[in-house]
This record gives sequence, C-alpha cells and structure tokens, in this order.
Amino acid sequence: MALADSRRPDIPWRSPSALATRLRAWFADGADRAIAQRMAGAAFVIRIGGAGLAYALQVLLARWMGSSEFGIFVYVWTWVMLIGAVVDIGLASAAQRFIPEYTQRAESAHLRGYLAGSRWLTFGIGTTVAALGYVGIRLLQPWLDEATLVPLAVACICLPVYGVMNVQDGIARSYNWALLALLPPHVVRPLAVIALMGGAWLAGLPADAVSAITIAAIALWLTAFGQTLMLERRLRRTVEPGERRYAAKDWFAVSVPMFAVDGLYCLLMYIDVLVLKAFVTHEEIGVYYAASKTLSLVVFVHFAVTSAAAHRFSEYHVSGDRERLRAFLRDTVRWTFWPSLAAAIVFLALGWPLLSLFGKTFVSGYPLMFIFAIGLLARAAIGPAGRFLVMLGEQRAAALVAAAAFATNLALNFLLIPRFGLIGAAVALSTAYVLESALLAAIARRRLGFHLFVFGGSRSG
Repeated sequence: MALADSRRPDIPWRSPSALATRLRAWFADGADRAIAQRMAGAAFVIRIGGAGLAYALQVLLARWMGSSEFGIFVYVWTWVMLIGAVVDIGLASAAQRFIPEYTQRAESAHLRGYLAGSRWLTFGIGTTVAALGYVGIRLLQPWLDEATLVPLAVACICLPVYGVMNVQDGIARSYNWALLALLPPHVVRPLAVIALMGGAWLAGLPADAVSAITIAAIALWLTAFGQTLMLERRLRRTVEPGERRYAAKDWFAVSVPMFAVDGLYCLLMYIDVLVLKAFVTHEEIGVYYAASKTLSLVVFVHFAVTSAAAHRFSEYHVSGDRERLRAFLRDTVRWTFWPSLAAAIVFLALGWPLLSLFGKTFVSGYPLMFIFAIGLLARAAIGPAGRFLVMLGEQRAAALVAAAAFATNLALNFLLIPRFGLIGAAVALSTAYVLESALLAAIARRRLGFHLFVFGGSRSG
C-alpha cells in the first residue's frame, strides 16, 4: 500500500473535492493528449446526443409516415448521404492535412486561401452535381420507381450545402472546435426536422416521403447557413486578414486520393440499401435501416476518436516525432475499441425493445444487429486506421483497401441478398468490414511499422 501511495500520491479519489480538482486540472491541461481526449469526449457526447435525436427522428418518421413511406424516405436519403459525402472531392478530409501544415509553417496566405477556396469549390461542385442529378432523374424517369421520382428530385437541393457542411466540419475539427463541427449537423438539424415535420403532421399535411425530404432539405439549408455564420466569426478571431493564395493543384493532389477513399467508404456503407431496393420491398428496407441505426452508437465512438485524432496524426508526422505519433496512435485504438465494445453489448441487450419503438414489424430486424456488431467491432479493433494512413501519405493504399472492401460488399450483396434477403446484406457488410480492418492493419505494420490491432504488439511497435 505504501508503494502504491508513493507512486500515485495525488489520487484520493474518495474525496469529491479532490476529484473536482483533478477534473479542473484536466480541462485546463493544454497538452496535445489532453486536448485530443477532451475533443474526443466532446465529439462522443455530442454524437450520443445526436444519436438519440437521430434515433428519435427515425422512430417518429416511421410512426408518422408508415413503414412503406419510411422505406422510400430511407432509400432517397441514402442517395443524399452517399453523394453529399463526396461532392467536396476530399477537401473536407484534406482540411485536417493542410490547416495544421499551413499553420505550422506560418503560410498564412495559403491558409486563408484554403479556408475560403475549399468551401466555394465545394458549393460549386455540389450545385453542378445537383443539376446533373435532376437532369438524370428526368431522363431515367421511365425506368425509375414512380414513388421515388419526386423525392429524388427534391433531394438534389440538398447536395450543395451538404458538401459545404462537410468541409466546415473538417475546418472546425482542425482547430479543435468540436461543438461548432458537430452540433449543427448532428443536433441542430435533426431538431429542426423534428420540429418542422411534427408541425406539418399536427397541421394535417401529408406525412409522406415527399414532405419528409422537403423538410429535411429546408432544415439542412438553415443549419448550413447558421454554421457558416458561426465559423466565419471564429475564423476572424483566429486568422488575421490578408492576402489569399489558392494552391488548388496541391489541394487536389491530396484531396483526390482522399476523395477516392471517402467515396469508396461511403459506397461500402450505403450500397447495401441501394442494392436491397432491387430485391425487397420498401417496408423491408425500413426494417433493415432501423436495425442498423439502432446499433449506430458503435460507429459514433469511431467517429468521435477520428474527429479528435486525424489532424494530430498529421502534426506529429510533419514534425517527425515518430515516438509521440506511436504513443498517440496506441491511445486512439484503445479509445475506439473498448467504448465500442461496451456500446455494442448494451445495444444488443436493448435491441428488441428499441426496435419495437418503430412499430411491431420492425422487431424482425433484431437478428441483423448481431451480424452488424461483428463488422463494427472489427473496425473498432484497429481504431481510426484509414485516416491514420491518409494523414501519413498512404492515400493510395487506403483507397485500394476501400476499393477491395467495397467490391467484396457489392459482390456478396448480389450473391447473398436474392437468397437470404436482409440477413445476406448484413453478412456482406460485416464481411467487408472485417476484410477492410485486416488489410489496413497489415499495411500499417508492413509499410509504416505501426501496430494497430488493440490486442498484441509491444510498446515500441
């Protein structure tokens, strides 16, 4: 006991005042590790709150709209999430590479150029994609499901600002502004949708997929405008005004491989819903989506740690501090896996009653949650590996891994869904996640000399 006290003389945890003192010291700690912990914690708390809101929103939509209209909404919104996530062509991810780099090298003109140029480029690309998407819907109208035509057309309105919000998220995270990065998309926007959709329902307006997509678009634009105003206010206090230099060639050299990684990853996540549309009913798509969203807190742990860690990977790599990078990487893997495991256990235990909130037909998706958990925990076991490789210049390797995982998922979807339905889609996704995790860990070990897996490895490697 004496030895333990001599090693940790400052931990009388039984005293509330001592605990409060340590917490105040932790919040005041300016060390990179403490900042990353606080940012990851803030991101996790916000994503938990956002998960609760998003889950409540999905439950309410399912109740208000019915399973068929809800399934149409899920299908259309999946297209928004898929395309909206990549219209920035990787500039959102590249923000966590260029902002620390420009700041550390005191290249203020290039920094100001990136902060402004990345958002205008994304808005322009998003607008172009939205226009092309609308034209494509009109041209393909004879071959599209009639129930999805109007919702798909309305959804095109979302794309320009969806991409801009992604870039602003990347910028805010690069400055450790977790609240500004995460509150607008994950708390404010779902609250706005709930308020607007609930008001429409109470007013007796049609509670269908067209109404839901229209309201989601309005909420998205309002939220993006508010986030832009707050971000501009923060940046004016942080970055001195002056000349702007637009190194677009350098940006694209980094962002395009990131775009490939992010695009393939989005396809990996969302392709199952899109393929299911060809083989199952709208109601079954709704069941599948509800089961996946019920286990989504596991994903949020991964997201929270990645939000806090990506720009630190870049900073340590640029400075050449390999040992600091190794220690920080080891921390991020632990921060990802153990909370993910705990979350998975809790939500699997509560899965049946949670699914029943959507309606009686949705509990049939409960077995899917166990299949999803396998893949999600495989990803959690290597931490933010994909972003780690990208930040260390291994964009091409990360893109190849994402391509392999996506190809596996797509092939298994077409092989398994016709025979096994929703279970086949879940097995395909989890198998792809396991393959992705194994390949990322192998590349990090062999090409960079870093051990990613949460178990095994030594403190030196």
